[in-house]
Amino acid sequence: MRPARIVVAGYVSCDITPSFEGQGEKSGRLSDYIRPGALVEVGKATIAPGGCVTNTGLALQFFGADTVLMAKIGDDAFGRTLRESYAARGAKADFVVSPDTETSYTLAIAPPGCDRVFFADPGANHTYRFEEIDLKIIGGAGYFHFGYPTLMKRFYENGAADTVRLFKEVKRLGVVTSLDMTMVDPSSPAAKEDWPSALQHLLPYVDFFTPSYEEMCALIWPDHYQMLLARTGGEDVCLHLSLREDVEPLAERLLGLGAHAVLLKCGAAGIFLATSPFGKMAGLGEQFADPAWGDLRLFADSYRPDRIASGTGAGDTAIAAFLYSIMHHMKPAVCLENAAATGAMNLTEYDSLSGLLPIEALRRRIDGGWERQHLIRP
Repeated sequence: MRPARIVVAGYVSCDITPSFEGQGEKSGRLSDYIRPGALVEVGKATIAPGGCVTNTGLALQFFGADTVLMAKIGDDAFGRTLRESYAARGAKADFVVSPDTETSYTLAIAPPGCDRVFFADPGANHTYRFEEIDLKIIGGAGYFHFGYPTLMKRFYENGAADTVRLFKEVKRLGVVTSLDMTMVDPSSPAAKEDWPSALQHLLPYVDFFTPSYEEMCALIWPDHYQMLLARTGGEDVCLHLSLREDVEPLAERLLGLGAHAVLLKCGAAGIFLATSPFGKMAGLGEQFADPAWGDLRLFADSYRPDRIASGTGAGDTAIAAFLYSIMHHMKPAVCLENAAATGAMNLTEYDSLSGLLPIEALRRRIDGGWERQHLIRP
């Protein structure tokens, strides 16, 4: 039996998130807050570690997983902030510290009732490369999660060749793999890559592919994405999705590219899980020996949050809850419920971790009849 340790590697940053308390009731459109020439008064800013390595990795540690975190930072103030924050939490961190580049930072604009928008400087993430990742550490774990190659130059250039190489090597070690993505800025160099081709080479080595609906639709189904944008009139795309017409077809495309399973985050609407036939899933390890994992198509509606402070890290922490759940051999439906519920708890605070509940407390709330939101059409 392989150890239950999980390594989380990839993108890390310092997140700066202003609060929007005292703004009153607005329509839920981001354009109510961000307008040319406008001055919007905000509240106290939260400065906290961010990115996949922080949000997913530290959430896994919070839940109780044996977690090792791997990333690259600069030898600067933001880098020291990250190291001090990780050390204060007792996190096992394997940082590459470079004096030749700056630590990434992200300005996260997340007004209540709106999907968030990020202004990100990838910094050291752009120079992080395959050769700087310690495969011996990963080989001593049972699980490996990598996040945001879409924001990391060495991991997206040349058809995401370094990402493909990394996942090939990790699968050779017999480790269960998962991969998260981000939205791609259409004006960035990453947008010029042939992502359908890159994913065709990459996804056969990815056991759980965990992107958001919108970022994947934009990358590999662009005509449909443009249709959705026109249909929603500038509103949150995920509040106007059809399970049959939009979500399921995209998941099938991703399974067809080779992923064992696809976890599509659908924003405020919820999360969709699609898996390969049972024989393929069972080959991942004993935790997937339950036939319930085979040929699964399951949507979990979101839970109604107590309040909405910020959506920063909601998807990342939902992934953490899902991975923790599969590491502990929970049923697929329970894994998905834990993910959706964690996303709802994340919304209640301005940083990605303060609002989270331990899985046991989360289950008590779910089993006690926590209200679901039905925001997706059949």
